[in-house]
Amino acid sequence: PDEMCAEFKARRDLICTRLNAMSGVQCHVPEGAFYVFPKVDVPGMTSEEVAIELLKGGVLCSPGSAFGQSGEGHLRFAYTISREEISRGMDKTENVLKSLRGE
Repeated sequence: PDEMCAEFKARRDLICTRLNAMSGVQCHVPEGAFYVFPKVDVPGMTSEEVAIELLKGGVLCSPGSAFGQSGEGHLRFAYTISREEISRGMDKTENVLKSLRGE
């Protein structure tokens, strides 16, 4: 159990660090979940539109609006995959968000 706990903490820290380094993204570090719910600002786009563009780019996440009106402007990413897969997914996420923001 301690090894699993340490592994999930490492995954959580990796995904939060990567997301918080991206322009227009703010990610709270969760205490006891297997997902993150960062605020993602892409002017002129809903969370659903951003999630669809990320899916086209090879990253599966849920739009915050799926979790109620106050979830709009957020995305939900699970970190139940390996650290290597998280890193690849965050590379793709960063590239898609840069493209959407015209960076």
